[in-house]
Amino acid sequence: MMREISTKEIIKVVRNLCIDANYNLGDDVLYAFNQAVEKEDSGTGREVLRELVENARIAREEKVPLCQDCGLAVVFIEIGQDVHITGGDLREAINEGVRQGYTEGYLRKSACNPITRKNTGDNTPAILHLQIVPGNKMKIIFAPKGGGSENMSRVDMLTPAAGIEGIKDFVVKRVKDSGSNPCPPTIIGIGVGGTFERSAILAKKALLRSIGDRNPDPELAKIEEEILARINKLGIGPMGYGGDTTSLDVFLEIEPCHIASLPVAVNMQCHAARHKEAVI
Repeated sequence: MMREISTKEIIKVVRNLCIDANYNLGDDVLYAFNQAVEKEDSGTGREVLRELVENARIAREEKVPLCQDCGLAVVFIEIGQDVHITGGDLREAINEGVRQGYTEGYLRKSACNPITRKNTGDNTPAILHLQIVPGNKMKIIFAPKGGGSENMSRVDMLTPAAGIEGIKDFVVKRVKDSGSNPCPPTIIGIGVGGTFERSAILAKKALLRSIGDRNPDPELAKIEEEILARINKLGIGPMGYGGDTTSLDVFLEIEPCHIASLPVAVNMQCHAARHKEAVI
């Protein structure tokens, strides 16, 4: 049955998600921090992890951003094919929600013209990823992305002969070469397959999973665990001070690709793994 959703409602939801994501770190990440404290051999590493937990508490209770970098606005939308948007344009509604959220939440606005470097002033336009799904509901996932971790992300076109070992090596080397720059402990999103641009979107979307949420394919889940173990043997540690906790988790997503290609993307996420969602 066809259902109407007003842009006014969409604006309100996006506005609230912007603020919620920047103020309130997910329970899964907080749990992972606390678990890492128990396992971390480095005294400095344990102290850093405790400070990250305390930082999250202050942000939540005092209603301030987790980090001074409140991220570029990345929005994933799953829209039911039986939904009809009323009252205006969907893209503009998303941008208006971001505009309101970043202004009223006192969040740093980081969007700028890539050539002139002039700030757009309201953190718009949002990076919007749309997917049509069955049904008459709309899921909105807001995932602000900081510049430090994004700058350490990469896409490469490996040769098919590189195989799974080549993929693993590429990911681990990317983390090693990034060092402390992406503010570890990181979360690593990996996209393999599709095309050049599609692998990057897969990697970005992988970061929306909760810590500990393994790929349902047992073979892919095994690869995730193996890569995570290799990364945590690098010794980079929390915030680069050394230790066993360089990454909290690794998420791998794959799609079929051209027989002559092997696109691989690594999207790094800092310890402030921010994403919130709502269903309308």
